[in-house]
Amino acid sequence: MQTQARRMSSTAITFPSSSSIAAVGTPATRTRVGKYELGNTLGEGSFAKVKYATNLDSGESVAIKIIDRDRILRHKMVEGIKREISTMKLIKHPNVLRIFEVLASKTKIYIVLEYANGGELFDKIARHGRLKEDEARGYFQQLINAVDYCHSRGVYHRDLKPENLLLDSFGILKVSDFGLSALPKQVREDGLLHTACGTPNYVAPEVLADKGYNGTSADVWSCGVILFVLMAGYLPFDEPNLTVLYRRIQKASFAFPSWFSSSSKKLIKRILDPNPVTRITIPEILKNDWFKKGYKPPHFQPDEDVTLDDVDAVFNDSEIKLQGDQTGRKGRLSVATEVFEVAPSLHMVQLRKTGGDTLEFHKFYKNLNSGLKDIVWTTEQSNNEEPKVA
Repeated sequence: MQTQARRMSSTAITFPSSSSIAAVGTPATRTRVGKYELGNTLGEGSFAKVKYATNLDSGESVAIKIIDRDRILRHKMVEGIKREISTMKLIKHPNVLRIFEVLASKTKIYIVLEYANGGELFDKIARHGRLKEDEARGYFQQLINAVDYCHSRGVYHRDLKPENLLLDSFGILKVSDFGLSALPKQVREDGLLHTACGTPNYVAPEVLADKGYNGTSADVWSCGVILFVLMAGYLPFDEPNLTVLYRRIQKASFAFPSWFSSSSKKLIKRILDPNPVTRITIPEILKNDWFKKGYKPPHFQPDEDVTLDDVDAVFNDSEIKLQGDQTGRKGRLSVATEVFEVAPSLHMVQLRKTGGDTLEFHKFYKNLNSGLKDIVWTTEQSNNEEPKVA
C-alpha cells in the first residue's frame, strides 16, 4: 500500500519535536538553571518539556529537557530515563545528538542537550515528499556512521526511524531518542537481546518472532527501512492490521517504486533480508559501491573519559542517614539529611530526626550549625527556627 510515511507512536521516552524551533524570541521572563538562561518552550510531552536555553558562560544555544521528578517516580520510569541519559553520555559522535550535563533541583531533572534547530528528518519528507537519490544517500551515510559507532560502544538503538533523526542548522543528521536502547549488560548469556520493542513498521522480523535477536542486525534492518522511506516517500511495510503487517515484514514482502536505481534496489534488498544471518552487515555496507559514492568518513576527537557520576547523583536517593555511636535515653540518635542543588554553588540541606531523643537532636543541630558557620548561609528567620523533628 503506497501511502505517505506517517508518524508512528512509540513507547520510547522521546524528545519532543524540534521542528518548530527555528525562530526563538526573547522570553518575557528569564529563568536560570545553573549557568543556563531558559527561553521559549520548544516542545512538550506527558512527562517532560524541552526549552531553548543559552549558556551564559559561552553564549552557546542548547536545549534543556525538564523532567518532573515525582511523575517519573510514580510511573516507575527512572531506569529507562537513566539508561537513555547514560547511553547518550557514552556516545560522542558528530551524528549523535550530544548531551552536555545533567542538573537537578528538588522537583525537577534538567538534561542539557545539543540544540538541533533543523527539525526532524520525518518533517522534511512530510513537507517536501521523497528525497532525490543523492540526498537520501547522504543522510543514509551519516546514519550508518552513527549506528556503526554506537555498535562499537556496545549500544543498540532499537527504535531507529525518521522521527528520531534530527537535523542541525547545517543539515547534519543527529540520531536522538535512546529511550529504548540496549547496553551490553542487557545481552543475555546466549548473546542475544530478548525485549521486543520499537515502532512496528521499522522493526526487524526476528524481533517480532520473540526468540532473541542480535541488536546489530536488527538496527541494520531499521536503517534499510529508513533508506526506503527517504527515497520513496512512503513505508515499504504499511498495513492497518498488525497481524497482516507482521506477516509482510517476516516475509520481507514489499515492492520498489519505478524511480529506484538498480544499484540502490540491490543494496536495500540485501538489508531487508528477513534472515538476520545472511543480512548484509555494516562493514559490507561501507564497501558497497552505491553507498560509497560521495562518502565522507566522520571526523571527530577521540573519546575523553566519561563519568556517569552526575547521572547517579541525580537519580539515586539523595537522602544521607547518620547515626550516633552511643545509645542515648531513647536509643541511638538517627538523623536523615537531604541535599538539593539549587545552583552549582548553592545547595539546600534539610535535616530531620528519625530516631532517638529530641533534646539530643537539638544539641546535635546547634553544634553542627556552629561548626559550619563559615560555609553555611542562613537567613535570620532560619536561625531562629527549630530543626525539623520526625
